[in-house]
Amino acid sequence: MTTSFPCLIDMAAMRGRFAPSPTGYIHLGNVWTALLGWLQVRRAGGTLVLRLEDIDTQRSKPEYAKALLEDLHWLGLDWDEGPDCGGPCGPYVQKQRYEHYDEALQILQQKRLLYPCYCTRARLQAVAGAPHEGEHHLYDQHCYGLSERERAAMGRTPSWRIHVPSETICFVDGLYGRQEATLSRSCGDYVVRRSDGMYAYQLAVSVDDAAMGITHVLRGRDLLDSTPQQIWLIGLLGAEAPQYMHVPMLLDRQGHRISKRQQGITVRQLREQGLTAAQILSYLAYAGGLLERFGEFTPQQLVRRCQWERLSVHDITLPEDVFQVIYSLSQQK
Repeated sequence: MTTSFPCLIDMAAMRGRFAPSPTGYIHLGNVWTALLGWLQVRRAGGTLVLRLEDIDTQRSKPEYAKALLEDLHWLGLDWDEGPDCGGPCGPYVQKQRYEHYDEALQILQQKRLLYPCYCTRARLQAVAGAPHEGEHHLYDQHCYGLSERERAAMGRTPSWRIHVPSETICFVDGLYGRQEATLSRSCGDYVVRRSDGMYAYQLAVSVDDAAMGITHVLRGRDLLDSTPQQIWLIGLLGAEAPQYMHVPMLLDRQGHRISKRQQGITVRQLREQGLTAAQILSYLAYAGGLLERFGEFTPQQLVRRCQWERLSVHDITLPEDVFQVIYSLSQQK
């Protein structure tokens, strides 16, 4: 069987990606990782890919996808391949890439790694019990090894899980250093396609990074724990895993991750209040430690001025009134 993995394009140069989900207007947390990924690729003279991860069809909206492209263009964070400009590894919108996910599923089935799971959400919650903060429950493999007769008696459409081995995955993160995890203990058997036919994030992102020849992934620290299973999946597809760099998160004053549910921190809101793209990007670089002092710099100027060795390893707490803080800094310079 001829496959799309690995990607057949020249990967001698860096290929990075920014892969937002169009489930709301882009906010400062999104811009923070977009900026760092953009700076990483532009410093290296590489290729930046914009990929819309809209596989969650219930939450993703076309109007948010349109606004996302507009806001990134306004910020000056351009890309070389994407949904609006095309490229050799398209399409660059996940819901148009189902044939790639189907192909990956066939590969995993041929390797005898998949099995149907008939567990209801109620059963999974009952088995897991009440989770404690920071606790991660592994699937108990209830459906692993069911006979054909037992499966036929279930009477419902299954999801599909991948059976993971007791294999230890090691990698060196660009900021947090050496990481390792044993798959059977860190993630357990996990769903790659839901019972409604929707592909899971872990499969889709692994397939896309492999098929698009991504060499470097820069993203939030919250995804660090999922990296070993993605590295393993990409290897199963016959591709080479990217180099990963996870960066600190932006938090509010209560210690919660900045999200689209919060008010006053979207690019559109800050723009409407009068801030410029240079002020917003420069503030994020300054807050993250990349600049010793605040100044209003274009993205191209930030490529030269940002000092990567100063990047904080700790999460960054934003002030309650971000607009006022950025405005005040701009008046003092």
